[in-house]
Amino acid sequence: MTTITLFALAILISALITPQRFLWPNLMAQSSILSLLSLTLLTNHHSTSWHNLTFATATDSLSTPLIILSIWLLPLSLLASRRHLQQEPQPRQRIYSALLCSLTLILIITFSALDLLLFYVAFEATLIPTLIIITRWGYQPERLQAGTYFLFYTLFASLPLLIALLTLYNSLASISIPLTILSAQLTQFSINSLSLWCVASIIAFLAKLPIYGTHLWLPKAHVEAPIAGSMILAAILLKLGGYGLIRFTEIFSYPTNTSTTPLMILCVWGALVTSLICIRQTDMKALIAYSSVGHMSLVAAGVFSQTCWGIHGSIILMIAHGLVSSALFCLANLSYERTHTRTLALNRGLKLLMPLSTTWWLITAAANLGLPPLPNLFGELFIINALLSWSPITLLTTGLMVVFSAVYTLYLLQSSQHSSQPQYLKKVHPSFSLEHLNMSLHLTPLILLTLKPELICLQWPV
Repeated sequence: MTTITLFALAILISALITPQRFLWPNLMAQSSILSLLSLTLLTNHHSTSWHNLTFATATDSLSTPLIILSIWLLPLSLLASRRHLQQEPQPRQRIYSALLCSLTLILIITFSALDLLLFYVAFEATLIPTLIIITRWGYQPERLQAGTYFLFYTLFASLPLLIALLTLYNSLASISIPLTILSAQLTQFSINSLSLWCVASIIAFLAKLPIYGTHLWLPKAHVEAPIAGSMILAAILLKLGGYGLIRFTEIFSYPTNTSTTPLMILCVWGALVTSLICIRQTDMKALIAYSSVGHMSLVAAGVFSQTCWGIHGSIILMIAHGLVSSALFCLANLSYERTHTRTLALNRGLKLLMPLSTTWWLITAAANLGLPPLPNLFGELFIINALLSWSPITLLTTGLMVVFSAVYTLYLLQSSQHSSQPQYLKKVHPSFSLEHLNMSLHLTPLILLTLKPELICLQWPV
């Protein structure tokens, strides 16, 4: 783990000191090597509960897939941003790439932190580079409003988490994750106190996921962010919320059965409502952003179910959604760079202009709606099974959610690819080899996980 962390730090330093003409080739080569190096974490992925131990960091079967996903997205986000930054001055290109490298380093520390206070500091530190990327390299003047929403939602929701962590340290004299999970001293508190403590701890993660009701910052941030910001925001930063939920529901395993029942109802209902909201979207990126809210609400419901099926389904859906949503934003950016609009009514008939890109659209849409045998289907089935055992009434809500998810995904595919070609699109640049490479590197891991799904399953008892 130390090797990977130091390698990521070296890439950040390299982004700051490399001569400009070697900057992009250097970063692409180094980030690609780091992505391959991160795959070594899978070698002892199933041997013990915790491995790659250092003084402050370690990995287990929950954090390992998320660390690899974070590192895997770094070269892909750099690759997707290359054309976007060509018109930028050279110092801004360097700052942009350094922010992406620093964000990856912070994410590695967040997912591998053994100490809950270190986890909290790194969790909050992801706000800084993301906020700079959105507000400086966003597309519209509304990017400042999007950054403000993102800042205040994250900060205000995180304050109860800090208070809960300090209280936990005062009670147990340790906030190391393995020791906190094994400790039985939480039984000295009343059920009402533990329930309040639990809700105060998880509210920050519900805002980061986000579930329906705390989601207002996400569509604004996605729509205004540049392509790399949207990719990392959808693929990684949302998963911080799911990771934190799973970690903290281990600590508060008993009171979550009572205190999170209203939250489960909100998550299941929110997944259905956001699916309906997606159908009436006119902006391509806003539709993809709202679909992320629906999927993450389903993830939160699976975690709150406190069952083996639910937690395994949540992890599978998080990893699969990270790859699929990032690929969808890449495809939306590919269309935007040629038509200069994200409006679905104006982005149509691209099948005749870019037929190979339509193939990527088809595969990604199939994965997003949960077509077998892709991992998205299994994640959703596991969560629906867990919710069904909790309350049979949820079958109606989740069933409608699945139907409407297929409707808005097919609506996105039909509107952008199969409609009649507009008259103003006389000359469109063809898709480039680097863009096809980017898409293949998104979808190949998704297909390979179908063959070996145990790589993204927990190996410790739930």
